[in-house]
Amino acid sequence: MEATKIARSADEGSGADEIRVHLRRMWGSVAAGWEEHATWVDARGSVVAEKMLDLADPQPGDRVLELACGAGGVGLAAAERVAPDGEVVLSDVAPEMTSIASARADALGLTNVSSRELDIERIDEPDASYDVVLCREGLMLVPEPARAAGEIRRVLRPGGRLALAVWGPRARNPWLGVVFDSVSAQLGVPMPPPGIPGPFSLEDADRLTSLLSTAGLANVEVRELPTPYHASTVEEWWARTAALAGPLAQRLAALPQQAREAVLASARVAISRYATPAGLEIPGVSLVAAATRD
Repeated sequence: MEATKIARSADEGSGADEIRVHLRRMWGSVAAGWEEHATWVDARGSVVAEKMLDLADPQPGDRVLELACGAGGVGLAAAERVAPDGEVVLSDVAPEMTSIASARADALGLTNVSSRELDIERIDEPDASYDVVLCREGLMLVPEPARAAGEIRRVLRPGGRLALAVWGPRARNPWLGVVFDSVSAQLGVPMPPPGIPGPFSLEDADRLTSLLSTAGLANVEVRELPTPYHASTVEEWWARTAALAGPLAQRLAALPQQAREAVLASARVAISRYATPAGLEIPGVSLVAAATRD
């Protein structure tokens, strides 16, 4: 299993570079799920995206970079704000993801959008080349987020603005925490495995603030934003979460059928506390950060 290889690489001290290679392959391998659920991802993340855009305030003529773009929802929304003379670059470490984002831009007729394969920890762009950098749910998934924060500052122009989002505390995001707990109980190992940057690695607002400030960014503000999860059925929640959650998706796919059914049964019991007549209403919270480059 790919996730097991990553954990073994970390345990054996083979270095962050090998982990990055595995992570790139892993996210590429789940790109089909992101393509299938892209519209839903945009709808679920619309409140976060709108807050990010309000904080970064992209203006007509600005040059915008979206990092770890996935299906590109935030960057696509920014493209309308910077038109007609501004530019948006959609980027991701996995070329399979940028292909999806690029195709979506084409389908929308956005002529001011391009895509690039970029590593958030090693952004292959010139210094001071962007007015705005956006990153929704990407910084938490890299081996060295401090290095990534420094790279973000480097590519921002003086006066440039950053807006990013990460998931808040695991205990307050049971829509995903429940799945991790169920898989961990079935396998007898932590989920995500050791060595893999997990979605809650930056769940602490003070740590995120310190990370960005230490990178040399100014006017850092981090705020909580409620991001509840609605699903009509347990099966809908399970299918979407399993398809989108990177190492989790790979681990589930590799399980024998009986083990997958046991995981789902355990998760069903745990998530049932959030059942309502209208379906599942599961709590969630994001941390949204804004900063500038002096």
